[in-house]
Amino acid sequence: MARNDDNKMSREEAGRMGGETTSKNHDKDFYQEIGQKGGEATSRNHDKDFYQEIGQKGGEARGNNGNNGSSGGDGKMSREEAGRKGGEARARQRDRS
Repeated sequence: MARNDDNKMSREEAGRMGGETTSKNHDKDFYQEIGQKGGEATSRNHDKDFYQEIGQKGGEARGNNGNNGSSGGDGKMSREEAGRKGGEARARQRDRS
């Protein structure tokens, strides 16, 4: 257990223990509900550019995991392209709301 000089629990340890307790007390539905609420709040607070940027970053990060996205001429979309398109689609979806 991580303790500081005053023999008090560190923030890291307190957070870990709180997370473990929460996971024991709640089921999958709880996490789905808070995830949906968070997504809705994010949608209200951010514009199209935000979704395009995170989609692009996500695609780039996935594409840089050692396989450079698509495996070649197999007709599959690269991860970078998928992330960009996902961000753009989410931005369009948000604009219609």
